[in-house]
Amino acid sequence: MAGTDARRSNRRVVYELLRRKVLTLELPPGAALSENELATSLGVSRTPVRESLILLAEEGLVQVFPQVGSFVSRVDPQRVADAQFLREAVELAALDDLPGALDEDVIAELRANVEEQHRPGIAIEEFFELDEAFHHGLLRLSGHASAWSTVVSAKAHLDRARRLGLIESAVTPFVEQHVEILQAVLDGDLSRARDTMRTHLRAVFEDVERIRARAPELFAQDGGPTPVRRNVVVWE
Repeated sequence: MAGTDARRSNRRVVYELLRRKVLTLELPPGAALSENELATSLGVSRTPVRESLILLAEEGLVQVFPQVGSFVSRVDPQRVADAQFLREAVELAALDDLPGALDEDVIAELRANVEEQHRPGIAIEEFFELDEAFHHGLLRLSGHASAWSTVVSAKAHLDRARRLGLIESAVTPFVEQHVEILQAVLDGDLSRARDTMRTHLRAVFEDVERIRARAPELFAQDGGPTPVRRNVVVWE
């Protein structure tokens, strides 16, 4: 039993490491994946690597072609659109559920988070982590913190598209939108908070369109044109 638990733990560690490498673009879209090379670089046997690649393939992050090899999947614009649709639905609905008396501890965390985002020369991954914490904080403020795990599990392709966009653009516009969203929440102006949040979340479509035109090899080619922006009407 102990041996089985150790193997499962080892596989989980390898899976999480490889997943992060894919999401952070250390393993870029289209990159070939060698089980032997990955096992050597991670200091493990091929078995946890092979099992991890299977799990990543189930998430759509890896493609396995028999007799050919395994590759990091290209960013799928349709998956990006679906994840953004889900995220928009959850986060806009959460704004509607903000209580009259806001949790001062969470507000303090959000203020500190935004201040940190303004730090000169902030690295992409540092900003990305702060961005994630900011949006999770807003869900915590509305009492829906646990919904974040559902959003995270669905947005792998979205996160890769966001990172590709951040490589080419300044973070300042996103930081200022965070400031405006937080201020609108503090002012009790939920209409302004929702409008700014919607604009903020949909910026990824502009990134996809711009980067896909410049580097089409990073995106899935059989998904047709970049999906059109869609309104979340259930809570409108």
